[in-house]
Amino acid sequence: MRHRIVVTGTDSGIGQTVFSAGLANVLGANYWKPIQAGLKAESDTELVARLGGLSADRILPERYRLRTPVSPHHSAEIDGVRIDADSLHVPDTGERPLVIEGTGGLMVPVTGGTLYADIFERWRLPVVLCARTAFGTINHALLSIEALRKRQITILGVAFVGERNAENESAICEIGRVRWLGRLPWLSPLTAEALQAAFKASFRSDDFKL
Repeated sequence: MRHRIVVTGTDSGIGQTVFSAGLANVLGANYWKPIQAGLKAESDTELVARLGGLSADRILPERYRLRTPVSPHHSAEIDGVRIDADSLHVPDTGERPLVIEGTGGLMVPVTGGTLYADIFERWRLPVVLCARTAFGTINHALLSIEALRKRQITILGVAFVGERNAENESAICEIGRVRWLGRLPWLSPLTAEALQAAFKASFRSDDFKL
Protein backbone atom coordinates (compact mmCIF):
# COMPACT_ATOMS: atom_id res chain seq x y z
CA MET A 1 0.00 0.00 0.00
CA ARG A 2 1.18 3.47 -0.81
CA HIS A 3 0.87 6.77 1.06
CA ARG A 4 -1.63 6.99 3.93
CA ILE A 5 -2.17 9.97 6.22
CA VAL A 6 -4.37 10.47 9.29
CA VAL A 7 -5.87 13.93 9.79
CA THR A 8 -6.87 14.80 13.33
CA GLY A 9 -7.64 18.03 15.16
CA THR A 10 -7.04 19.72 18.47
CA ASP A 11 -10.81 19.71 19.03
CA SER A 12 -14.12 19.71 17.14
CA GLY A 13 -15.30 22.28 14.63
CA ILE A 14 -11.87 23.62 13.68
CA GLY A 15 -12.04 22.89 9.97
CA GLN A 16 -10.26 19.55 9.71
CA THR A 17 -12.93 18.17 7.36
CA VAL A 18 -12.44 21.08 4.96
CA PHE A 19 -8.67 20.60 5.25
CA SER A 20 -9.10 16.88 4.52
CA ALA A 21 -11.03 17.72 1.36
CA GLY A 22 -8.24 20.00 0.16
CA LEU A 23 -5.55 17.44 1.04
CA ALA A 24 -7.33 14.56 -0.70
CA ASN A 25 -7.71 16.73 -3.79
CA VAL A 26 -4.09 17.87 -4.00
CA LEU A 27 -2.72 14.36 -3.34
CA GLY A 28 -5.17 12.63 -5.68
CA ALA A 29 -6.13 10.50 -2.67
CA ASN A 30 -9.09 8.45 -1.55
CA TYR A 31 -10.90 9.58 1.60
CA TRP A 32 -12.18 7.59 4.56
CA LYS A 33 -13.90 8.67 7.76
CA PRO A 34 -14.25 5.48 9.84
CA ILE A 35 -17.00 6.84 12.12
CA GLN A 36 -19.58 9.49 11.31
CA ALA A 37 -21.29 10.75 14.46
CA GLY A 38 -24.17 13.03 13.49
CA LEU A 39 -26.16 12.55 10.29
CA LYS A 40 -26.96 16.06 9.18
CA ALA A 41 -28.15 17.23 5.76
CA GLU A 42 -24.61 16.76 4.42
CA SER A 43 -22.27 14.32 6.14
CA ASP A 44 -18.55 14.99 6.45
CA THR A 45 -17.89 12.38 3.76
CA GLU A 46 -20.34 14.06 1.38
CA LEU A 47 -18.79 17.47 2.15
CA VAL A 48 -15.31 16.17 1.37
CA ALA A 49 -16.52 14.63 -1.89
CA ARG A 50 -18.11 17.94 -2.94
CA LEU A 51 -15.35 20.33 -1.84
CA GLY A 52 -12.51 18.05 -2.91
CA GLY A 53 -14.05 17.18 -6.24
CA LEU A 54 -13.69 13.48 -5.43
CA SER A 55 -15.45 10.95 -7.62
CA ALA A 56 -17.53 8.20 -6.01
CA ASP A 57 -14.77 5.61 -6.42
CA ARG A 58 -12.45 7.73 -4.26
CA ILE A 59 -14.87 7.80 -1.30
CA LEU A 60 -14.74 4.88 1.11
CA PRO A 61 -17.91 4.24 3.12
CA GLU A 62 -17.90 4.86 6.86
CA ARG A 63 -17.61 1.79 9.07
CA TYR A 64 -20.17 3.27 11.47
CA ARG A 65 -22.84 5.92 10.76
CA LEU A 66 -24.35 7.28 13.97
CA ARG A 67 -27.21 9.76 14.23
CA THR A 68 -26.37 11.94 17.25
CA PRO A 69 -23.63 14.61 16.89
CA VAL A 70 -21.69 13.77 20.07
CA SER A 71 -18.60 11.64 20.73
CA PRO A 72 -18.82 8.23 19.01
CA HIS A 73 -19.04 6.23 22.24
CA HIS A 74 -22.04 8.26 23.41
CA SER A 75 -23.67 8.41 19.99
CA ALA A 76 -23.38 4.65 19.66
CA GLU A 77 -24.94 4.19 23.09
CA ILE A 78 -27.90 6.40 22.10
CA ASP A 79 -28.33 4.55 18.80
CA GLY A 80 -28.01 1.12 20.40
CA VAL A 81 -24.91 0.31 18.35
CA ARG A 82 -21.83 -1.53 19.58
CA ILE A 83 -18.62 -0.17 18.09
CA ASP A 84 -15.90 -2.77 17.69
CA ALA A 85 -12.73 -0.70 17.75
CA ASP A 86 -10.64 -3.72 16.76
CA SER A 87 -12.58 -3.96 13.50
CA LEU A 88 -11.33 -0.55 12.36
CA HIS A 89 -8.63 -1.63 9.93
CA VAL A 90 -7.08 0.70 7.37
CA PRO A 91 -8.51 -0.16 3.93
CA ASP A 92 -6.20 -1.21 1.12
CA THR A 93 -6.49 1.39 -1.65
CA GLY A 94 -3.73 -0.04 -3.80
CA GLU A 95 -1.52 2.57 -5.42
CA ARG A 96 -3.77 5.51 -4.61
CA PRO A 97 -3.00 7.53 -1.44
CA LEU A 98 -5.52 7.58 1.38
CA VAL A 99 -6.57 10.43 3.69
CA ILE A 100 -8.21 9.21 6.90
CA GLU A 101 -10.11 11.68 9.09
CA GLY A 102 -10.85 11.15 12.76
CA THR A 103 -13.71 12.70 14.72
CA GLY A 104 -12.83 15.69 16.90
CA GLY A 105 -9.55 15.35 18.77
CA LEU A 106 -7.18 12.59 19.82
CA MET A 107 -8.78 12.00 23.20
CA VAL A 108 -12.31 11.58 21.85
CA PRO A 109 -13.59 8.17 23.03
CA VAL A 110 -14.58 5.71 20.34
CA THR A 111 -15.79 3.22 22.96
CA GLY A 112 -15.79 3.31 26.73
CA GLY A 113 -12.22 2.04 26.78
CA THR A 114 -10.71 3.17 23.48
CA LEU A 115 -9.69 6.65 22.35
CA TYR A 116 -8.95 7.75 18.80
CA ALA A 117 -5.33 8.09 19.89
CA ASP A 118 -5.29 4.38 20.75
CA ILE A 119 -6.52 3.49 17.27
CA PHE A 120 -3.97 5.78 15.61
CA GLU A 121 -1.25 4.19 17.74
CA ARG A 122 -2.27 0.76 16.45
CA TRP A 123 -2.30 1.93 12.83
CA ARG A 124 1.20 3.48 13.02
CA LEU A 125 0.43 5.98 10.27
CA PRO A 126 1.77 9.55 10.03
CA VAL A 127 -0.55 12.23 11.40
CA VAL A 128 -1.32 15.80 10.40
CA LEU A 129 -2.60 17.84 13.33
CA CYS A 130 -5.08 20.58 12.43
CA ALA A 131 -5.24 23.52 14.83
CA ARG A 132 -7.23 26.72 14.87
CA THR A 133 -5.24 29.95 15.05
CA ALA A 134 -7.49 31.63 17.64
CA PHE A 135 -6.99 32.11 21.38
CA GLY A 136 -6.50 28.86 23.32
CA THR A 137 -4.90 26.94 20.49
CA ILE A 138 -1.40 26.78 22.02
CA ASN A 139 -2.55 24.70 24.97
CA HIS A 140 -4.73 22.37 22.89
CA ALA A 141 -2.08 21.88 20.22
CA LEU A 142 0.81 21.21 22.60
CA LEU A 143 -1.25 18.71 24.58
CA SER A 144 -2.16 16.93 21.33
CA ILE A 145 1.47 16.87 20.23
CA GLU A 146 2.48 15.44 23.61
CA ALA A 147 -0.17 12.71 23.31
CA LEU A 148 1.06 11.74 19.84
CA ARG A 149 4.70 11.65 20.94
CA LYS A 150 3.85 9.56 23.98
CA ARG A 151 2.43 6.94 21.62
CA GLN A 152 5.39 7.28 19.22
CA ILE A 153 3.13 8.37 16.37
CA THR A 154 4.89 10.22 13.55
CA ILE A 155 3.77 13.86 13.29
CA LEU A 156 4.06 15.26 9.78
CA GLY A 157 3.35 18.73 11.14
CA VAL A 158 0.64 21.20 12.09
CA ALA A 159 -1.81 22.64 9.58
CA PHE A 160 -3.47 25.81 10.86
CA VAL A 161 -6.97 26.92 9.97
CA GLY A 162 -8.18 30.50 10.41
CA GLU A 163 -6.90 34.04 10.29
CA ARG A 164 -3.15 34.58 10.51
CA ASN A 165 -1.77 34.54 14.04
CA ALA A 166 2.01 34.44 13.74
CA GLU A 167 2.63 34.37 17.50
CA ASN A 168 0.40 31.34 18.16
CA GLU A 169 1.61 29.48 15.10
CA SER A 170 5.32 29.99 15.82
CA ALA A 171 4.91 29.17 19.53
CA ILE A 172 3.26 25.84 18.76
CA CYS A 173 5.85 24.84 16.16
CA GLU A 174 8.87 25.96 18.19
CA ILE A 175 7.79 24.61 21.58
CA GLY A 176 6.26 21.48 20.11
CA ARG A 177 9.23 20.95 17.73
CA VAL A 178 6.95 20.29 14.79
CA ARG A 179 6.80 21.52 11.20
CA TRP A 180 4.56 24.40 10.19
CA LEU A 181 2.77 22.96 7.16
CA GLY A 182 0.79 26.07 6.28
CA ARG A 183 -2.40 27.91 7.09
CA LEU A 184 -5.78 27.57 5.40
CA PRO A 185 -7.77 30.80 5.76
CA TRP A 186 -11.51 30.87 6.37
CA LEU A 187 -13.22 30.93 2.99
CA SER A 188 -16.46 32.71 2.18
CA PRO A 189 -18.09 31.46 0.12
CA LEU A 190 -16.73 27.98 0.73
CA THR A 191 -16.73 26.35 -2.68
CA ALA A 192 -14.69 23.59 -4.28
CA GLU A 193 -12.94 26.09 -6.51
CA ALA A 194 -12.10 28.46 -3.65
CA LEU A 195 -10.81 25.64 -1.44
CA GLN A 196 -8.64 24.09 -4.12
CA ALA A 197 -7.10 27.45 -5.02
CA ALA A 198 -6.48 28.38 -1.37
CA PHE A 199 -5.04 24.97 -0.53
CA LYS A 200 -2.58 25.02 -3.39
CA ALA A 201 -1.52 28.54 -2.39
CA SER A 202 -1.15 27.63 1.31
CA PHE A 203 0.46 24.17 1.30
CA ARG A 204 3.13 22.19 -0.56
CA SER A 205 2.18 18.64 -1.47
CA ASP A 206 5.77 17.47 -0.86
CA ASP A 207 5.40 18.37 2.84
CA PHE A 208 2.89 15.54 3.22
CA LYS A 209 5.37 12.89 2.17
CA LEU A 210 7.65 11.06 4.57
